[in-house]
Amino acid sequence: MTAMPRTVDKAPGAETQAKLISETLAAFAHGLAPAAIPQAVRQRAKHLILDATGIAFASGRYEFAHKAMTALAGLGGEGSVPVIGLPARLPPRDAALINGILVHGLDFDDTHSGGIIHATASLWPTVMATSYMRGASGADLLTAYVAGVETAIRLAAVGSGPFHQLGFHPTGLIGVFGCTLAAGTLMGLSPQALVSGQGIALSMASGSMEFLEDGAWTKRMHPGWAAQSGITAAALARQGFVGPSRAYEGRFGLFNAYLQAGIEAERWGRATAGLGEVWETMAVAVKPLPACHFTHACSDAALALAKQHKFAIGDIERIKALVPAEVVKTVCEPEANKRRPANAYDAQFSIPYLVAASLVRGRFTLAELEPDALTDERILHLCDLVDYEVDPRSTFPRHYTGEVQISLKDGRKLMHREALNRGCADRPLSNADIVDKFTGNARMSLSARQADAVREAVLGLEEAGDIRPAIDRICQASPR
Repeated sequence: MTAMPRTVDKAPGAETQAKLISETLAAFAHGLAPAAIPQAVRQRAKHLILDATGIAFASGRYEFAHKAMTALAGLGGEGSVPVIGLPARLPPRDAALINGILVHGLDFDDTHSGGIIHATASLWPTVMATSYMRGASGADLLTAYVAGVETAIRLAAVGSGPFHQLGFHPTGLIGVFGCTLAAGTLMGLSPQALVSGQGIALSMASGSMEFLEDGAWTKRMHPGWAAQSGITAAALARQGFVGPSRAYEGRFGLFNAYLQAGIEAERWGRATAGLGEVWETMAVAVKPLPACHFTHACSDAALALAKQHKFAIGDIERIKALVPAEVVKTVCEPEANKRRPANAYDAQFSIPYLVAASLVRGRFTLAELEPDALTDERILHLCDLVDYEVDPRSTFPRHYTGEVQISLKDGRKLMHREALNRGCADRPLSNADIVDKFTGNARMSLSARQADAVREAVLGLEEAGDIRPAIDRICQASPR
């Protein structure tokens, strides 16, 4: 572990002589070989990519995907890199952006609980576009993906919690650094160039949480923006463009600039802890529900109560949802907005809506985000009965806990607690579960034969000497 005790209240030059975070991360990414990654980690990585790919196919049915595709095709025209599930090829950076939008567009993609970051949504589009551009092997693609995920997760963990409280979305803000390292290794950058690339990426780090106020679409683009920015930063560094060396701990580095109250000393070590020994890829949580991960435990608690007890929706007098203090601003406030989601994306970040829809429909799937559900008077009436309190027993961010308490008109009080949210590292979905989830999502756009071909291509990508034919099969793109 590399301890970096610097905070904003120290004078310039007072930092220790320990290796810079960017240097440690660059050395790790540059030196990582396929054989150094345990087989279980490589298998899980391929299943995370499979999960993301299935979501991208499902996203292709929605308006946001087509509007984004039209915009990007109008900017850069045709290119070489295929788009997942859509009949188009774009220049590498535009392909990375649209593929990121497709993976993250339904908020159904994976999350690392400790870092609170959707790493695959930016890293998979990055390595796909860069590998295609470079004619890399499947083993090199997977290694770059793992290197990017491992570094992005650790960087996000340094500012996990505070980033959200200040209105920054770590997936965009931090994702660009993992993408820079992944793209840079595929481009053959030296360790010093990878350090410079991270410094260049510092000027590209972005991602606002303002979308929460009205269900705007901007969060959907954060991973893709990180991907295209990472590719750009790596390309600049490859040609000798100079970036700051102290991207993270500098006076105006990432953490001191975005978290101006400073960083507790113990947090700095999270940036590099266990690199190459502890594989955080194995702790990435796959979502069982298509909504913000912070809402899942309460939705599952509501579903459990509906299954365990006999009561009618009309019997409910009041509902109380207990949530971690750190997620209140994201999924509980402002209360009026959360009780009347403006659209599907707004609903995915609403505790009242997820609890109400789960109770009324007995499930929470993509169907509960369709217009008929968003305007269902039974669900909206129940939203008005849902209050929230801070969960005093929460183990956030390791677990996204949730508890639902229902008071019935006959005096009964029902309660169910989800101390470990489904899919988290301590309650993971299996690789077989991920295949089932992929199949369900992919079949929204593909035939059974096509979905099988995509699955086989993703799970077999390590064997590809030139990844381009495999990526064409994965995206269901016609050969060039």
